[in-house]
Amino acid sequence: MKLDTQAIEILGRNRLVSELFRAGVEVAFPIRDRGIDLIAFGDRTGSRLTFAAAPIQMKGAQKKSFSIDQKYEKIPQLLLAYVWGIEDEMHETFAMTYSEALNIATEMGYTDAPCWKEKGLYDVTKPGKKLERLIREFQMTPERWLEKLGH
Repeated sequence: MKLDTQAIEILGRNRLVSELFRAGVEVAFPIRDRGIDLIAFGDRTGSRLTFAAAPIQMKGAQKKSFSIDQKYEKIPQLLLAYVWGIEDEMHETFAMTYSEALNIATEMGYTDAPCWKEKGLYDVTKPGKKLERLIREFQMTPERWLEKLGH
């Protein structure tokens, strides 16, 4: 079934929240949309009380996609979370900083494209083998979510 962009966003966000909860990470939602979809945070490391948080911009896709937009460069500590296969039981999530995503875009040659030079954005809806290999380094697990948040 072909979903509209709002449905994809909702399903992707719910998958991401579920994954974060399973990792023991709490989630908060900003009241206004200013480039941050949710804030992931942890307030414990073992029996110690600590606090670490990260703003997340989620990009959901029914299949696979990769996008980067220069507007996100301005948000300190922002994680870009790509949720692939949102309708599949075996969905995959990848999370990286803006600079890590920019490194991938540069290695793929996307930053040389006219749309990047003119508008500061690039979007791929059918990633090839090279892009998939590069993004796999950022595949998330419960342990990796805790590492990304500094726990």
